Amino acid sequence: MLGGVAACAFLVGLIVGARHEPSERRLATRWEQAWQRGDYGAMHAMLAPSSQARWPVVRFARAYREAAAAATLAGLDLGKPKVSGDSVRFPASARTRIFGTVGADVTLPLVDGPDGSPAVAWRPDLLFPGLRRGERLTRVTRMPARATIEARDGTPLAKGDARLSDLGPVAAEVAGRIGPASPPRAAELEGRGFPAGASVGLTGLELQFDRQLAGTPGGELKAGRRVIASSVPKPGTDVRTTIDPDVQRAAVTALAGRYGGVAAIRPSDGEILALAGIASSAPQPPGSTFKIITLTSALENKAAKLSTTYPAHSEATLSGVALQNANGETCGGTLLASFAESCNSVFAPLGVEVGAKDLVATAERFGFNQDLGIAGAARATIPMADEIGDALALGSTAIGQGKVLSTPLHLATVAAAIGEHGRRPLPTYAKGAVRARTRATTPRVARQVRRAMEAVVANGTGVAAAIPGVTVAGKTGTAELRSTVSQDPEPTDPSLKPQPDTTDTDAWFAAFAPAKRPKIAVSVLLVAQGAGGDTAAPVARAVLAAGL
Repeated sequence: MLGGVAACAFLVGLIVGARHEPSERRLATRWEQAWQRGDYGAMHAMLAPSSQARWPVVRFARAYREAAAAATLAGLDLGKPKVSGDSVRFPASARTRIFGTVGADVTLPLVDGPDGSPAVAWRPDLLFPGLRRGERLTRVTRMPARATIEARDGTPLAKGDARLSDLGPVAAEVAGRIGPASPPRAAELEGRGFPAGASVGLTGLELQFDRQLAGTPGGELKAGRRVIASSVPKPGTDVRTTIDPDVQRAAVTALAGRYGGVAAIRPSDGEILALAGIASSAPQPPGSTFKIITLTSALENKAAKLSTTYPAHSEATLSGVALQNANGETCGGTLLASFAESCNSVFAPLGVEVGAKDLVATAERFGFNQDLGIAGAARATIPMADEIGDALALGSTAIGQGKVLSTPLHLATVAAAIGEHGRRPLPTYAKGAVRARTRATTPRVARQVRRAMEAVVANGTGVAAAIPGVTVAGKTGTAELRSTVSQDPEPTDPSLKPQPDTTDTDAWFAAFAPAKRPKIAVSVLLVAQGAGGDTAAPVARAVLAAGL
């Protein structure tokens, strides 16, 4: 019996002993886990007091971050620690973005802490696998050649170190610029192995396709004077874009150096055919082009029909304030005719009748308050329904004033949605890319809005966009930059009436053609350039013609 008890006690001792983990190994395991997740504060807490005094936590963490940046560290794989006297050794493999995997054993020197438990006697050679005492981790970077940006037919839009094109300034408008990046991109570029000050894509296609064009840097990773890893720079990949040289040339030529923007897309898939000026970067009040949204919402919510008639007025009174038609003209009649003549006195009250909630919901289905998915492109915005305000604010919103903002690129997708039976394409620069389309409105409503847009060009404010033999559907916009409310009694003598100030309005035009089976959708903005029908519509006509 005594022998059996002794045997059991011996077995229990073996099991307990096998399960016991030395405190040195537990410390090393905690160190590995903290290092893998980048918790430098937890690592610092494991240092011996003398090491903590020599290396305060901020300096300690900065040293690890600088080493990780030099190596382009992507992750760590650490093996099982082994205790050996007053140290713990474990295998470490550092996965880097440009040098592959760098591996070596790491040895943690240990001393007794204040409470008798082990602590790390830290040295700088613990910053990275393979460092020796007295060595510092550095990187020599070699940049690859930047790849070529091509138009849809293969014509270079930007190539070589100088980023030149046979198309000259026509290509530069859409290709964009390269140069040193702004501070917000520093972390991203550092992770990709780009040294500070390296040239990267800043705008346009150079920014959109920066990762493909830039390639992967190479060079040498050095521990002191020793090279512990090296790699050859990998050139970027040439990018074939959706830009059509003929349409791009037409857009740049028609803009003629004026401050504004031109965007052209293919309605069926959102492929961007041309961008010029501030086509995607500087939102402006869209003026009466927003009436596409208001008309759609009114038809959807059965607030009116195209045949609904309205009395002729020169202004509408909302919240006790008179909201004028452009240049104070009198208009009315059917909703179709009022849209063709861009009648504020009809559409401002109509927006109030539709209501803020439904108007904003329709606008958001057409892409307002959403990202376009194009690098550097600004959002089109409309306030939330409960933020718009009173009837005057809602009426102003319904005619594209108030706090509504858009860009030519966004409005081109709005026009395209009407031409594509209510399906709004998402814009893309990638030729042949399959992009989902979103349902903006029903085919029935889109068909009715298209009829109204055809009337704009046939006999309304947009006749300057007409193309012989082609049915063009469009909408003009003349966005007041100061006020659309009546300030003073209007003189009865016509000779005393103030003449319109063409520098006080943004000129807009949004269109697609051919109306029933559109091949191209265009939007034009000319800042402080008068009425949309006078100045923006002819620009759109030239771009439409080039696309057709």
